[in-house]
Amino acid sequence: MKPLTIAVLAGTTRVQRESIKAAKYVAEYGRQLEGVEIIFVDPVDFNFPGDGNDPEGKDPRYSEITEKADAFFIITPEYNHSFPGSLKRMLDSELQTYNHKPVALAGASNGNWGGVRAVEALVPAIRETGLVVLSWDIYFPRVQDIFDESGVIQDEYRERYNKNLGKIYDELIWMARALGR
Repeated sequence: MKPLTIAVLAGTTRVQRESIKAAKYVAEYGRQLEGVEIIFVDPVDFNFPGDGNDPEGKDPRYSEITEKADAFFIITPEYNHSFPGSLKRMLDSELQTYNHKPVALAGASNGNWGGVRAVEALVPAIRETGLVVLSWDIYFPRVQDIFDESGVIQDEYRERYNKNLGKIYDELIWMARALGR
């Protein structure tokens, strides 16, 4: 069986972003899985000019990643009850290469809800891209307390998040295989 390529997308370019810690943790967890290649996508490393998926609005490096990816895992922060515009812009740039590929979602926030509203707002936009959204998500409420300053998960959270990430990665991998990836 060929290895699966999963693109883990950090959802914001904001300088003070705490969600990047959760995104890197999700990527590192995935790198430990057998038969999986993880590509970490930080939107600050890409350029998405304009709007939509016109040729001039694409970053060829991101296009290459989306073509190669068998599945996606998006970690979005919650800003003002929704997801960041930088994530929407990144997603909009590649409609042709997403179709029939599964996506897992994670939310992160500095409050008690962990990005629930951002994920809920993101689902309709993602479905329009042709990505197949998993039926459950993972959340990082009070993300600033879950990870230390250097991004390492605190010991008291590790077991719970490893268990939940294991389940969601299992589902994402199963879905990618079921969809013929």
